[in-house]
Parts: sequence; C-alpha cells; structure tokens
Amino acid sequence: MDTRFLESLLAVVDHGSIVAAAQAQALTPAAVSQRIQVLERELGQTLLERRANASSPSAACRDLLPAMRRIVGQAHELRRNADPAVAQGVFRLGAVSTMLTAAVPDLLMDLRRRAPRLELQITPGSSAALYEAVLAGTLNAALIVAPPFPTPFGLQQHPLRSEPLCLLVPQGHPARNAEEAFADLPHIAYDPESWGGQIAARYLADRGLMPQVLCALDGLEVISDLVASGIGAALVPEWAGLKKARPLPDGSGYQRRLVLLTRVTHERAAGRQAIIASLTGTLATSSLPDD
Repeated sequence: MDTRFLESLLAVVDHGSIVAAAQAQALTPAAVSQRIQVLERELGQTLLERRANASSPSAACRDLLPAMRRIVGQAHELRRNADPAVAQGVFRLGAVSTMLTAAVPDLLMDLRRRAPRLELQITPGSSAALYEAVLAGTLNAALIVAPPFPTPFGLQQHPLRSEPLCLLVPQGHPARNAEEAFADLPHIAYDPESWGGQIAARYLADRGLMPQVLCALDGLEVISDLVASGIGAALVPEWAGLKKARPLPDGSGYQRRLVLLTRVTHERAAGRQAIIASLTGTLATSSLPDD
C-alpha cells in the first residue's frame, strides 16, 4: 500500500472535497480520485461518500482513520530519519576548548549543508566532565581527549587525530628541549589532573625532570598566552592553530589522542549520522602543523 495514496485520502477528509485536496497536494483531481479508487480496491471498502461538490468519509473510512493517520505519521518519521536534508531536532555536543576554535566553525558549515534543519547545541567542558555527560545520556556526543582507561560497554570512540607533545618557550629563547627550557624558566603546567595534562606529566617523569611549577591550567590557549608573555615555558599538545611551538625530539611518543565519544546505539537517524559524518570527516582530515 502506497502511503502517498493514504495521504490523498486524508487530504480529502480534511479538506472536504477531492478538488480542495488536489489543490493542497499540487495534484489534479483525477489523480487524487484514482489514488482513492486504488485504496478502495485494496481494502475492499467504499471509503468516500461522493456528492456533487463535496466528499465525506464513509463509515468504514471513519473506523480506519486513526490507523491511517498513524501509518502516514510513521512514514513521515521514517523519511525524516532516512534523509539528513529533512532531519530535525537538537543534537547535544560537548567539546574541549581547543576543539571549539579548531573544529566547530567548519563543523557548523558542513552540518548546515548535510542537515540544514538540525540544531546543534554545544557545551564546553573538560574531557572528564564531558565523558560523564555522554555516559549519563545528557550529551549525544563529545569531542574529548581519549580516556586513559578502557571505555565501558555502551560507549564508542571514533578516532579523529593525534597531537604530539611540543615545547612552548617565549619568543627568542634558545631552548631546543625541555631540559634547556626549564633550566631557567618556571613551568606553566598543563594541569596534570586533566587527561591531556597527564601525558605531559608522564613525559617529565620519564626524564626525571621536576621543574619549578609557576601554575597549573587546563586551558591550553591561556597557557600559550602566558608563555608568549615571557613568564615561563610549557609542554603542550600541538593542537590545530597553535603557533610558534617547537617540536620535541621524542614528542611523537607522547601524543594527545582526540576522539568523538558517542553511545553505542542501533539508531540510524539521519541527523545523528550526519553529525558523526561531519565530525569525523572534518576533523580527521584537518591539517596539523608540520612536525
């Protein structure tokens, strides 16, 4: 049974005549009439009581109307879920700060093209907090640093990019490695409690370095600004957009992995898939500064 024929029948019921239904559906009256005749043959029932300038549902049609409306509504929902261009609703996405500036503008442009009616709500936060929000179901997905532990059943990581550890020193400072930098500069630490900061802390521990800590921050942009002011040095991942960073000789062994964290679901809603396609496509292909 073609649900478009049911839509034509419902249009006649709602508008009171075949002519009015045809106008509402941008069809000819003959086409609407033919559709209803097909339905009557399939169901073995007279569905309309036809008069000169009006039509009304028969008793059999009135009994079937609730089921018909459900079928048509479900067909509309199916089409929305199958076609990103008509996907609607809200997708709640979390993102760490560096991803907000590096990824979100391109993501919004790509998503507008893929699913123009979908609304994206973005929540900033730390990787740990956003992880918990996805786990709890208050976020649909999050752009975070890969957790330093196995994710439980029910969560899925989509790899996006890896960022090697690098050195930030004030402009003109001659340091070529961490040992030389922290010999005369205090450490502006990437918060060792954060998942990304744990990587920098491990780098220092592996080399037995214990520089004087000036402060510890989770905001990489703020760390970069403080280093540029000349008050210290830092070890940070080489995030997209970072400028004037110095590669570490062995920084590739200490990489911050960025992932898109989602819940494992059998849902195939077009809006959700459009978001994931935009994220993985935009971010996985985005360029990093040369090592």
